Amino acid sequence: MGNNEIKQLVITATLIFLMAPAFVLAYIFVYNKRKKMHIKEKALMQLTFDAEITKSQLEVQEQTMQTIGADLHDNIGQLLSLTSLTLNSIELENAPKARQKIDAAIDLTVRSIKEMRLLGKLLQGDQLIVLGLSEAIRHEINWIEKSGKYQVNYIIEGEMPAANSGDKDLILFRILQEVLNNIIKHAQATQLTIKLDYREPSLQLVVMDDGIGFNPDTLTAGQIGMGLQNIQKRAGIIGGYADISSHPDKGTTITVFIPYP
Repeated sequence: MGNNEIKQLVITATLIFLMAPAFVLAYIFVYNKRKKMHIKEKALMQLTFDAEITKSQLEVQEQTMQTIGADLHDNIGQLLSLTSLTLNSIELENAPKARQKIDAAIDLTVRSIKEMRLLGKLLQGDQLIVLGLSEAIRHEINWIEKSGKYQVNYIIEGEMPAANSGDKDLILFRILQEVLNNIIKHAQATQLTIKLDYREPSLQLVVMDDGIGFNPDTLTAGQIGMGLQNIQKRAGIIGGYADISSHPDKGTTITVFIPYP
């Protein structure tokens, strides 16, 4: 090996030796920068998640108050008015008819008490924590059916895990309420199917209606804002996604998939 070759080898080795620390330092710098960005992104995601939980809690409370107000006015108020009318129409001179009307008034009063107890349960706090997601959905369906406008088929498949996720339950329940509100306002439906399907490690919520439907591809920005974007955003916050399938005059199906618990 000549002197020139030896010199070149020494120079190359020296350059590699000098550049190695620079590469290591650059790698450490990039790694730390990415780590800091990851920490910031994670903190931002947590803040977004916490904000969504708070927003969902407030919306569920508002929805509960609206439900209670409507039920007091439309159901319990009507029962009590009928009770009052029945009692005022009693003629004591005619004992058999009086007895019938008294029995009818008692029956109306008992029904009113039952309705008040249901409202009391609704006011006791977070029904998701008390009842669990599947029962909370059943409770919501009960109010929908009271209107007499909808036939609801509720299907539960799979066994929900004992270790649930209260935060995910809350957001998924709020998604359901949003979907039902959209159906009431826009769908002109009469039959609904709600399915809750747990297949480890994911949970699927499906809501189908037989309403007028729509073409998702032709919706304007304003029309998309009627809750569809919110449904997709909320599903994304808890690590899932929402699929919206609809056709004019053929109803709408909204399917939400989330990892669970």
